[in-house]
Amino acid sequence: MNLEQPDITAGGLLLVDDDQVFCKVLSEALTKRGFTVSIAHDAEAAVKVARQSAPAYAVVDLVMPGRPGLELVAELNSWRTEIKIVVLTGCASIATAVESIKLGAVHYLTKPTDAEEIVAAFGRDRANLGASVSVQPVSVQRHLQKVLHDCSGNISETARRLSLHRRSLQRKLSRGPSE
Repeated sequence: MNLEQPDITAGGLLLVDDDQVFCKVLSEALTKRGFTVSIAHDAEAAVKVARQSAPAYAVVDLVMPGRPGLELVAELNSWRTEIKIVVLTGCASIATAVESIKLGAVHYLTKPTDAEEIVAAFGRDRANLGASVSVQPVSVQRHLQKVLHDCSGNISETARRLSLHRRSLQRKLSRGPSE
């Protein structure tokens, strides 16, 4: 596996995450490292930006309003196979890690992460599908609470984003932090 520093002069970087504060902070950190960063807060905006700027790199959040990050990874990779994509998530799973790599991501990172870790991930060659995947577990309750907070307490919207039935989500939330 090649862990060289990426040639950041070769193209821009597309940062896609619905958390505007996170995007601002990460964008500044990546800009300091020489990247030209474009930001989008959902998949539709990301596609428009990517078609205009043809970035060499992308950082894509897994869970966003509208289309999920995995669909965006597949779309970006389908028309720009040389793009290096890193997928970020607040709630990691082996299944989504493997799916991300199969769809063309070079790496899968859990939040919180930093610019150094992302730049190192871009330095990798295309991922080895036979390699073991290590993810940092995030409690289900913490993830549910974050998404609920992002939806301003709207249970129905939270359930839609998580692809859960509203009642199932309510049961999970009522169980408390023991999960």
